[in-house]
Amino acid sequence: MNKDIMKCFIGKVIRIDRGGPESRIGKLLDVSDNLIVLLTEEDGVVYYNTSHIKSFTDNMKEQMAFNIKVPKDFKFKKAANFQDLLDTLKLKWIKINRGGPEKLEGVLCEVNKDFVFLINNGEIVRLSMSHIKSISYGVKIEKAKSKK
Repeated sequence: MNKDIMKCFIGKVIRIDRGGPESRIGKLLDVSDNLIVLLTEEDGVVYYNTSHIKSFTDNMKEQMAFNIKVPKDFKFKKAANFQDLLDTLKLKWIKINRGGPEKLEGVLCEVNKDFVFLINNGEIVRLSMSHIKSISYGVKIEKAKSKK
């Protein structure tokens, strides 16, 4: 994905990919070299590796449901690129990829240019960096309550 084009959509609701486990609707918060930051209802803040994004869809007719009010002081991790982001998440519980057989959760214990090392249930999982499509960790916002 082209970084300059993606920057035009910061603050707007978009859909990442057309379907599948990585597809999410959310508000685009930030764009950097090979990384975008999306606030979603399901997973909170999701960091996408742009090399795995096949498409994104703009919410031109306001048809994509997004019911989260983002506070003005909302903070999330910013990084120059995907590897720098992973470096800031060491020793935190993270979720790698949204679903399917490549979904993993655990404590991120080590990051290098080729692999990440995750600890989960007494196992150390070594995952190739090239297979990481998205990352999330504990930041979430409560959905806006609808008035009845």
